[in-house]
Amino acid sequence: MTLRQKIEPIGKAYSKIIENCYHYWRPKLPAPFLVWTEDGDNAAWADDQMIEQAITGTTDYFTQEEFDPAVDAIQDANNGLGLAWRLNSVQYEDTTDLIHYEWSWEVR
Repeated sequence: MTLRQKIEPIGKAYSKIIENCYHYWRPKLPAPFLVWTEDGDNAAWADDQMIEQAITGTTDYFTQEEFDPAVDAIQDANNGLGLAWRLNSVQYEDTTDLIHYEWSWEVR
């Protein structure tokens, strides 16, 4: 399976939840918005060749809504995609007045 085949479904699933969904960056738009990106891999090697590659990444969701239902929908999408994932952090950002959720994930 190619790298693109592994990660493209992630963006498609997120864009069904959040209208403002972006890969790598976002234009100057108000919240809510989601940015996701792949950031590396965990690979297995044998005989000087990669025999298996899992892609790692992060998903960042920004909202002003306390208990935003999109958070649960994002986690449900992660499960539906078969990602190995965890909620890495939740922060309130004073400078933007946004709640920032960050998930780390891995896909094979």
